[in-house]
Amino acid sequence: MVSASHEPASALSCLSKAASSRTEASQEELKAAYRRLCMLYHPDKHRDPELKTQAERLFNLVHQAYEVLSDPQTRAIYDIYGRRGLEMEGWEVVERKRTPAEIREEFERLQREREERRLQQRTNPKGTISVGIDATDLFDRYDEEYEDVPGSSFPQIEINKMHISQSIEAPLTATDTAILSGNLSTQNGNGGGSINFALRRVTSAKGWGEMEFGAGDLQGPLFGLKIFRNLTPRCFITTNCALQFSSRGIRPGLTTVLARNLDKNTMGYLQWRWGIQSAMNTSIVRDTKTSHFTVALQLGIPHSFMMVSYQHKFQDEDQTRVKGSLKLNRASQTYFFPVHLTDQLLPSAVFYATVGPLVIYFAMHRLIIKPYLRAQKERELEKQRESTASDILQKKQEAEAAVRLMQESVRRIIEAEEARMGLIVVNAWYGKFVNDNSRKNEKVKVIDVTVPLQCLVKDSKLILTEASKAGLPGFYDPCVGEEKNLKVLYQFRGVLHQVMSADNEALRIPKQSHRIDADG
Repeated sequence: MVSASHEPASALSCLSKAASSRTEASQEELKAAYRRLCMLYHPDKHRDPELKTQAERLFNLVHQAYEVLSDPQTRAIYDIYGRRGLEMEGWEVVERKRTPAEIREEFERLQREREERRLQQRTNPKGTISVGIDATDLFDRYDEEYEDVPGSSFPQIEINKMHISQSIEAPLTATDTAILSGNLSTQNGNGGGSINFALRRVTSAKGWGEMEFGAGDLQGPLFGLKIFRNLTPRCFITTNCALQFSSRGIRPGLTTVLARNLDKNTMGYLQWRWGIQSAMNTSIVRDTKTSHFTVALQLGIPHSFMMVSYQHKFQDEDQTRVKGSLKLNRASQTYFFPVHLTDQLLPSAVFYATVGPLVIYFAMHRLIIKPYLRAQKERELEKQRESTASDILQKKQEAEAAVRLMQESVRRIIEAEEARMGLIVVNAWYGKFVNDNSRKNEKVKVIDVTVPLQCLVKDSKLILTEASKAGLPGFYDPCVGEEKNLKVLYQFRGVLHQVMSADNEALRIPKQSHRIDADG
């Protein structure tokens, strides 16, 4: 296995970022960055015993990182897959002197083998529970007929139907999956159920096929075959043929659906169905985080219709959705509670069916759901901080040591930049900034990175790539799991400039747009 411990990982990031602003640095750029960091951290340049010890440690880490990046094979692995590629087991048996393309194929093979070892431990359970509630007695009663009946003064609310379905997936191999599903239904004292078994095989990256067998007490045995195929990146087709065996004989059926992704949130469908209820159907479905819209037109036997449907979603950050029809989606389970209020259009029923659920939802969201999610997020962040406390402390000490070792180099860089009226970093901070008044109670968590940022200045330019800045020399993560930014106040040609960029955003300094207006 390629050696890549957690300690040299940050050195790998530092060396690769110092080498070039691009994702792939040449060997010459890598050597130049290696020499630059070696000069910065060389133990012989520091007389203080404490600084000398810290310099030796950082010098060794940079040397280990250079050994990884200067080797063609490990360099190709790191360029393609980063640190996770170096941590993959099995590289010790890979032939040396392979091209990046061959290494990519080998990595994918090793990854497939690791995924296959996990297949037996993975399932994908899905379920739906639907409970029908008859509440018509709330709004439509004949009180005068039941005055003498005990308990008639209270409205009768009953459960008149129930449906339960559940399915699980069991991966057999990397391409084969077995699916077992079943359902039970009851309504007004009558009920039934069925069980289905399906075997799905992924034939290629563009398609799969599935065979289905089923049986139930309401219908006879079922045999079906389904085929899915991606025609283009935005268009696919599915075909499903089935044979339903019953006391009336064999009932064949065929359904074909052609779908196209119209935009990020919109799908268009064309469906042709042949069998007991033959029909042609076209529909457009738009699904966003806040709404679900459907328009459909069907021509068929015996039903032809046009439908327009709109549904507004009330969604929180934890993916729990409460809809106006009392439908709750939680993870892969769905709970549905249709409530039958009245057989007639009564104003009171309409009010309680529309305004009532909205008032209840907003009250629950503000008083219960939102505080709960905020507390849960804080607990998760606290747990993450506790688990990474020792690692963060170590990185903080490494960063502080690196800053002390940079002082002499930074002094020379500043002198050279002042002589040419170049780029001088006045102040720089990295971490969590709170500018929103609604978040004024949150604590600001930033670190001073003026020295390490000035150390990266070369020829009056500072270039940072699209990656987390926590891996730069002299940096560390001051607020694990939280949003971070880099704020820089710098001077170029005697004029002050200021910029703030997101953690993973590329940054290039100097720029005219960063200039601070003297009149402001």
